[in-house]
Amino acid sequence: MPSLLVRHAELLVTMDDDDRTWPDGALYIVDNEVKEIGPTARLPQTADQIIDAREMIILPGMVNTHHHFYQTLTRNVPAAQDANLFDWLRTLYPIWSRLTPEAIAVSTQVAMAELMLSGCTTSSDHTYIWPNGARLDDQITAAQSMGMRFHAARGAMSVGESLGGLPPDRVVEDEDAILRDSRRLIEAYHDPHRFAMLRIVLAPCSPFSVSSRLMRESIELARAYGVHSHTHLAETLDEAAYCAATFGRTPVELAEDLGWVGPDVWHAHMVHPGVHEVTRLGQTGTGVAHCPTSNMRLASGIAPVRELQAAGVRVGLGVDGSASNDGSHMLAEARQALLLQRVMGNPAGLTAIEALRLATRGGAAVLGRDDIGYLAPGMAADFIGYRLDTLGFAGGAVHDPLGALVFCQPPLVDLSVINGRVRVQSGQLLGVDLPPLIARHNALARALVRDELGQPRS
Repeated sequence: MPSLLVRHAELLVTMDDDDRTWPDGALYIVDNEVKEIGPTARLPQTADQIIDAREMIILPGMVNTHHHFYQTLTRNVPAAQDANLFDWLRTLYPIWSRLTPEAIAVSTQVAMAELMLSGCTTSSDHTYIWPNGARLDDQITAAQSMGMRFHAARGAMSVGESLGGLPPDRVVEDEDAILRDSRRLIEAYHDPHRFAMLRIVLAPCSPFSVSSRLMRESIELARAYGVHSHTHLAETLDEAAYCAATFGRTPVELAEDLGWVGPDVWHAHMVHPGVHEVTRLGQTGTGVAHCPTSNMRLASGIAPVRELQAAGVRVGLGVDGSASNDGSHMLAEARQALLLQRVMGNPAGLTAIEALRLATRGGAAVLGRDDIGYLAPGMAADFIGYRLDTLGFAGGAVHDPLGALVFCQPPLVDLSVINGRVRVQSGQLLGVDLPPLIARHNALARALVRDELGQPRS
């Protein structure tokens, strides 16, 4: 089995239970597993591949718990720049109805490239619109070509405008077909084993786009197969009003009634839970994907991260869709999480190490992984490195290298190793020719956004 030695790191950060760090640190990897970790002088001195990590800080790869990869195609659409969630969705649903299998595949590669270069080594994605023959298989094939650890969520919408839902009827699916396809995908692709590179998640979109029947039967199916479940919940006050009028429940009460709480469930956003709902979510071990940039971008509010954590809720970070964040930078998201918790008046509302823990161990816990998120013998060989001798860190990293990652300008990674395989080296994404990929992505994006006359919107 191939071995990899990364040595002489300026600082090696484990994020383990003891928060151990090592100056002049090293990692020794065999195949896809961390075998030894500690000071360089104490580790093996030879390996099949050796990487000199001088002037670098090494830490566990970050874990993104919520995204919509296809939305890289509709970043910064002018008509959706200044809208709240419901108006933003009404603007973009018609554009997304033109998605094709190629658009799904290419946007997946672009989103993953951006995430990997930001320090992300594992990502979930929640695609809930499947027009024109597009399938989750298209996304999975594209993801496998990128070499990133992936939790592929089979999203769905089934309640269109004619039935009181938000999406247009032409973008919803038949519920029996959704459930059949969900079963097919689990049986075809889900890998429950340790160090799995691909897992399937079942993910009906939201309370305002699916029925109670689909929610119940989806989570029953997921639990029968031992896979996790994901949806949007308690994101906006508009959603709360919709749930009160339609179901006579708050969003969290509805989720509880439908069985959508527990250690195999995580919800995106959770901006507006009630005080007692936070307690109940913690008691059930439910997870939350905190998406600070998107919540600010759409004026949704500030999630009560501290209260959720104190109650026992598993909390990780999500960059959310690239049309409500317009970027996919995990380190930048950690910085936003820190700043957003402080803007309410507490200068220690979230510390730098706590923000990075959300991005690593927190995300791993949300996805139900015990093999990623920190560095120790027996863990997956997923780790990243940032150079500290750069302009953005000048005068900052010399005082506190770890804090500089969050307080200073968020950089791109210099090194990324996923499942023991080097994917980024010297700041370059290996095995991916980015210029033609970006060019094709931009051509697809232009084709999607057309007005009634078939002309590109300005």
